[in-house]
Amino acid sequence: MSVETLTTISPITNKPVLTRNGLTEGDLQALPATATKAFEAYRKTSLSERQKIVKKALKLLNDKQDELAKEITEQMGRPIAYTAKEVTTAVARGEYLLKISDDALSDTDGEAEKGIKRYIRKVPIGPVLILFPWNYPYLTLINSIVPALLAGNSVILKPSPQTPTTAEHIQEIFTEAGLPEGVMQHFHCGALSQIETLVRSPQIQLVCFTGSVAGGLAVQTAASDRVAVRVGLELGGKDPAYIRSDVDIPWAAEEIVDGAVFNSGQSCCSVERVYVDEKIYGEFVSAVQEVLKGYKLGDPFDTKTHIGPVVSKRSAETIRSHIKDALDKGAKDATPENESFKSPPSDGNYVVPTLLTNVNHDMLVMTEETFGPVIPVMKVKDDKEAIKLMNDSQFGLTASIWTKDVAKGHELVDDVEAGTVFVNRCDFPSPDLAWVGWKDSGKGQTLSKFGFDQFVKLKSYHIKDYPK
Repeated sequence: MSVETLTTISPITNKPVLTRNGLTEGDLQALPATATKAFEAYRKTSLSERQKIVKKALKLLNDKQDELAKEITEQMGRPIAYTAKEVTTAVARGEYLLKISDDALSDTDGEAEKGIKRYIRKVPIGPVLILFPWNYPYLTLINSIVPALLAGNSVILKPSPQTPTTAEHIQEIFTEAGLPEGVMQHFHCGALSQIETLVRSPQIQLVCFTGSVAGGLAVQTAASDRVAVRVGLELGGKDPAYIRSDVDIPWAAEEIVDGAVFNSGQSCCSVERVYVDEKIYGEFVSAVQEVLKGYKLGDPFDTKTHIGPVVSKRSAETIRSHIKDALDKGAKDATPENESFKSPPSDGNYVVPTLLTNVNHDMLVMTEETFGPVIPVMKVKDDKEAIKLMNDSQFGLTASIWTKDVAKGHELVDDVEAGTVFVNRCDFPSPDLAWVGWKDSGKGQTLSKFGFDQFVKLKSYHIKDYPK
C-alpha cells in the first residue's frame, strides 16, 4: 500500500507551499502501542513534575511567536498583523490552565469516620487522540494538550493538512521542555480510514475532535462500538447577536463587524446572524457600512490588511453560494464602496466582506454555517421575537445581546440556547469559563476547571484500619 502524500496549498496564491507524508498501516498501528508504553511510566510522575514541563514548554512556545506567526499566515491566510496574537493568547490560556491544575486535579475527601479513610482520586485515562483544525491551530490544541499532559496522559496529535507544522513545532517544544519520549507523538493524515483505525484502537481512551459537524459525526460513528472510549466534540456554530434599541450604535457596529469578519469569519464562534431592533435598524446598517469602509482586504503579509483570503477555493465557493442563495430569495447586498473590495489579489481565495439586509430564515446564510466574512442583518420587533429567532437553529455555541440595560441583557441571555452567552461582548472564549457546545455544536467541554474532566476518570478509595 502506497503512503499518502499531503500537499498544503497556500490560500494566498493557490500554489503548493509544502508536502508531508502519511503513515504506513504498520506505523499507524505503532502509534497507540508507543503511547500506551509511554503512558505507563508518565502517569506515575508527580503533578509538580508535569507542571514544570508544561511551564517551560509554554515559555518556549511564546519565544517562537514571530516564526510561528509567519507560518500561520502562509498556511491558512490570516493577516500577519494578528497571527502572533494567536500564539501569545494560546500561551496565556495554557498558563491559566497550569495555574488551576492543583485544584482541578485534587482529591475529593469522603465523609470523616474514625478508622476509615475515603476519598475520590482523579486518575489519568490513558492515550488521547487529538484531532485539531487549521483555523486557530495553536489555540485549539492548547485546550487539549495542557490538561491532558497535566493529568498524566500521553497524546497523539493529528493536525489539519492545511497547517501541518503546528504539531511538529509543539512536539519539538515539549521534547525540549523535558517531556519523556513517546508521551507526545504526531502524524499527518488526510484519509478518514486511518483516523477511524486509530479511533477503534482499544488503546485509545479519548478522542478530542475540533472541526465540522460532519467530521464530528464520523468520529463518533467510528467510536460507537467501543464502550471505553470517550469522544469530545467541538463543532460548528451559527452564532447570533441581538442589538437592542438602546445601544450606542457606532460602537455596536464596530464590535459586530469585528466579531463577524475577523479571521475572514473563519471561527466557530464568529457572529453569523445579526438581529436588530426595528427602531434602529436603518441606523445600524448605515453604521456597519461606515465600519466596513475602513477595512482593507488584501495580501495578508501586508501589516495594514484586516482581512485576508479564506482557506480554500471550496470554502470560497460555499460562502458565495450562501450569498447567492440569499440574494435569489430577496436579500439585498448592502456592502459599501471600498477600493480594496474592488480588486483583491487575483490568485488567492479572497471573498469580499458582504453585508446582507432583508434576510430571513428561509436563507442558508441564516441557517447553515457559512464560515466566511458575511454579515446578514435581520429586523426584529422586540425582545421576544429576537430570542425566538436566536434559538431557531441546530447550533448552540455562543450568542450575544447588546444593550445599555445590562440587567435586562443578563435576564434575556438566560433564555438563549447556547453554551456561552455574552452581554456586550462576542467571539471571546475565556479560559476561566467552560467552552461547551449545545445542540449540534458539540459535546463535552474544554477550558476552566471543568476542562480537565474528560482527561481523568474517577477512582474511589476506601481504606479501613486493620482490626486490632
